[in-house]
Amino acid sequence: MVNLIRDVVSYLESIAPPAYQESYDNAQLITGSPKDKVKGILCTLDVTEEVVQDAIDKNCNLIVAHHPIIFKGLKSLTGKNYVERTVIKAIKNDIAIYAIHTNLDHVHTGVNRKIAEKIGLEKSRILAPKNSLLMKLVVFVPNENTEEVLQGLYKAGAGSIGEYSNCSFQVLGEGTFLPSENSNPTIGSQGKTETVQEKRVEVIFPAFLKNKILSALKKSHPYEEVAYYLQSLENEHQEVGAGMVGELPQPMNEKVFLQHLKSSMNLHIIKFTALRDRQIKRVAICGGAGIFLLGAAKKANADIFITSDIKYHEFFDADNQIVLADIGHYESEIHTKELLMELLSQKFSNIALYLTKVITNPITYI
Repeated sequence: MVNLIRDVVSYLESIAPPAYQESYDNAQLITGSPKDKVKGILCTLDVTEEVVQDAIDKNCNLIVAHHPIIFKGLKSLTGKNYVERTVIKAIKNDIAIYAIHTNLDHVHTGVNRKIAEKIGLEKSRILAPKNSLLMKLVVFVPNENTEEVLQGLYKAGAGSIGEYSNCSFQVLGEGTFLPSENSNPTIGSQGKTETVQEKRVEVIFPAFLKNKILSALKKSHPYEEVAYYLQSLENEHQEVGAGMVGELPQPMNEKVFLQHLKSSMNLHIIKFTALRDRQIKRVAICGGAGIFLLGAAKKANADIFITSDIKYHEFFDADNQIVLADIGHYESEIHTKELLMELLSQKFSNIALYLTKVITNPITYI
């Protein structure tokens, strides 16, 4: 079976939809043609000239990275900085670069879930779920066609709430309509008022699937004119958001936990606030720069919040209510390349997959 770059992109975007990325982000296919055949895939945290060379050496023509090499628009490609040199090198060697960044951060099976697994957390859930990402569809269907319409909607992505699928609400009632002389009614006749046993069906779905859901509705619904309406919801999406919080199987002494954290995440150093002489049971995490979630970690009654890129004065904000630990940006997200490898191996067993051995951490410790 021949796989194209667009097949890989489509699969990854089904796991972490681009609609879930932050406005400043650039999670997408950055270089390369989606129509090219995939020879091999290199998984990495960052893309640098050395990583592109690693892809060349391994005969990979697709790099899947967490961090986008381009965040802002480029006005020239002269090689004056590492970003331009990396992009030039990739283009010259026909190497595609795909970035899957904050959209992978925000899904419950993404970056923070990987960190939770490394630390050994249980009962993990999104720390700060995002709202206004859901819509509700209300549609009126002839009673005998309800199941067919629902199956079409479910297949398109509607009706999933957490661990539950095929979720709907249905009420039986009567629908009336008067077909005009230009109509072609499935039920009834032109110029005659018709009364039909119908069900009012309600389903919830991610807002970015709106066009797909409506297409499935119109394809499966028997009426010439489908009666429906859409509503944007302010509900929190429990599977999409920032950070994660979970619990250790057994409480740990603070110092013992920090040693466990250092070992499980392969850390050189941990910067942390004063210990509180309490057991660590509930742990909040956010890969990358996550200090904006400190309030959410406190609200979740976490004993410790683990993230990176914390500024000096921000450490004071722990205020002895929680232990605040900075493990480094690279260190908090480096295992994302393993996550990418795992995801791709589940779908593309016929493609050569590699983890780059290039250390892209710009920080050195002594």
